[in-house]
Amino acid sequence: MMQPLIDAGVNLTNHQFDGLHDHIIVRANAANVTNMLLIGCDLQSSQDVLTLAKKYRYYATAGVHPHDAKSADEHFIEKLSSLLQQPEVVAVGECGLDYNRDFSPRNIQREVFSKQLDLAKKLNKPVYLHERDASKDMLAILKEHSVNGVLHCFTGDKNALDSYLNQGLYIGITGWVCDERRGKELQQLIPDIPLERLLIETDAPFLIPRTISPKPKSRRNEPSYLAYVCDTIATLKKLSFDDVAKQTTANFQQLFVNKTN
Repeated sequence: MMQPLIDAGVNLTNHQFDGLHDHIIVRANAANVTNMLLIGCDLQSSQDVLTLAKKYRYYATAGVHPHDAKSADEHFIEKLSSLLQQPEVVAVGECGLDYNRDFSPRNIQREVFSKQLDLAKKLNKPVYLHERDASKDMLAILKEHSVNGVLHCFTGDKNALDSYLNQGLYIGITGWVCDERRGKELQQLIPDIPLERLLIETDAPFLIPRTISPKPKSRRNEPSYLAYVCDTIATLKKLSFDDVAKQTTANFQQLFVNKTN
């Protein structure tokens, strides 16, 4: 029996999972994925993931993604604060900056991000961070706030990695690391990430691991595939699967549950 795993990032409210939640959970349990962090990206999805977290006894986040920053109303912090009072809601996010797609104006992204960091500090909650092509501004804003958290789905370069580690963040690794085409740079950086600062996540339904064999008919990722991320990291770090599974589970508990860091 392999070591239990925790999926540190699942978009369970995504439309690709509509009507399939029970099936997804059954397959995750069969793959020994014993818990999940369900991600909220705006006020509605944050409420929806809370409902699912209560139903399935998982954890959830509440936040406003940079893509949705332009739609945040003047009372969004009060609404997030209310959600964050629920015991299942363990982090502020998904929040951050995305200069790759620029779905929201950058000045609004920065403003909405900063307000969520202030909220995390006030409530003593970790943050679940998103960053694409914006590491300079992200780091500048983070340095103005004293928060714990994870840089989710890290795909940056060595300089960004070192900076985020120096900021005290955990690093979330997804199926990107299993991609022989796009993931080469990330694969080279895995040995530089201390095991005690690693989290593993599927970011399902996105980023299905390309190492799955035989390849599934659907390109939809799901939590039951988390072991492929863990296995690739173990190979790259020259560790056992169980070593990575145990430590990433402990890391999740420390950051989101026990908060001893």
